[in-house]
This record gives sequence, C-alpha cells and structure tokens, in this order.
Amino acid sequence: MNKNILDAPFIKEMIEVTTNLYNHGWDERNGGNVSYLLDKSEVIDYLDPTKIVRNIPIPFDGEDLKGRYFVVTGSGKYFKNVQNDPACNLGVIRVAEDGQSVDLLWGYTDGGVPTSELPSHLMTHISRLSVDPTNRIVMHCHATHLLAMTFSHELDEKKFTKTLWQMCTECLVVFPEGVSILPWLIPGSIEIGKATAEKMKTTRLVIWPQHGVYGAGRNMDEVYGLIETAEKAAQVYTYVMAQGGIKQTLSVENLQRLADAFGVIPRAGYLNE
Repeated sequence: MNKNILDAPFIKEMIEVTTNLYNHGWDERNGGNVSYLLDKSEVIDYLDPTKIVRNIPIPFDGEDLKGRYFVVTGSGKYFKNVQNDPACNLGVIRVAEDGQSVDLLWGYTDGGVPTSELPSHLMTHISRLSVDPTNRIVMHCHATHLLAMTFSHELDEKKFTKTLWQMCTECLVVFPEGVSILPWLIPGSIEIGKATAEKMKTTRLVIWPQHGVYGAGRNMDEVYGLIETAEKAAQVYTYVMAQGGIKQTLSVENLQRLADAFGVIPRAGYLNE
C-alpha cells in the first residue's frame, strides 16, 4: 500500500512555497505557477504510476521530457487555497510517451488541468537541464518591485542587472550571471515559452516586463531565495528613487572586489555598463 501523498516531501514543499508566495503578495488571485521535476523513486512510494486518472493534451511537443514526473500548480488556482486543499490545486503528472499530453496521476480533483504556463515551464526545464542536470524547479510570480522596475528602469539587461547588483551587496554573489529581460509577450503562449527557455540557457532569472519574473534552479530554497534577493534589490531601488534618486552606490571596483572575495565571476561586460 502506498503512503499518504499528503505526507510526501514534494507536496509539503509545494504547499509551503505557494503559501509563502501568496503571503508575500507576489501571487494575487491565480497569478503565478510552480513546477517541480520529480524522480520516479520519489513518486512510487506515494502513487502507483500505472494508475492514470486521465490524460490531458498539452499545446507543446514535450518529447524530450517523456516519462518525466512533475508536481505542478493548476490552471486558475489560487495559491492561498493550496494549503487547505492541495489535491484540488496541485497535480502530479507524467509527460506521456507521445509528448503531446500528460498523464494525471493525482490531483486536480475538480477536473482541473495544469497551469496554462505549462509549455513555458516544460521548455524551461528542458533548457535548464541542458545546462545543469540538477535543476528541478521553475517558479513564476508577480514580484511587486521587480514588476514596478519594468515601468521605471531602462529595459536593458546589462543596465538592469547592474542596478540590482548595486542595490544590495549580496546580489552579485547570488546571481552573478545577471538577469534576462524579454519584450512584452502574450502569457501562456508558445512564443513566450520559447523566448524564456532561450534566456534560461544563460540566466536563472528572466523578467517579463509589466508582468513578473521566472526563476529556475536546483531546489525550492534556491529558486525562492533567488527571486527574493532580486525583489529585495528592486524594493530598495524603489525606495531610493522615491527618496530623490541615487546619491552614492556600490562602485564597480567594490563589486569586483566582492566577486573576488566570494569566488564568483560577474557576467562578462556587465560591470562596465
């Protein structure tokens, strides 16, 4: 007999992170989505992989991920409700052999489906796995101050990154590769999925102007902390600009000293912008 899936560490992690994202104000209503790549060995203690609840078509060729397992937030689901009813708001899926659909193994008990951003998530997982096979998390949220910065700051990746680095000393250490920025694109589209996945080959943070941010990494703590750090820097930037603008900041020389001290390599050319 399988163990109770509500006791599974990956379900508990999803409950915790969606609750924190909601409480931070980064995932209002049904805004935001999270996907977590699972090993089969993690799943089989809690679910019988031969028992498929239903098959769900997806608008994307996921052949590169066929047979892979994920727990994913549902389409139209409010993050505030996940902790009270995880079985309705989350789903454990497996990319089917045809690559054009997913097998639902658990969840979405009201007949729901995975997030409409599933193609973007799957494309990003493919992209990140090609760079780092240990990457398992993709997280999208509407981090308030990063979103605000896309209205007030020049949308140049180098300049945007350097501003974030200069707002909080830890930023260069946490994301030395910088952040990427897309043009405004329709959410849930294949176009935005492809563009995000391409950027994810070089950065773990991708800004969607006037919308939010995508983060990726090895585990929940890493990705949540990555977004949290960039968001804190954007919050400081917001306060600084409201207080009359930048009078002094971290110099390029000090940023380089910081990188040397922590053994990180800033993205080439970004300190010169």
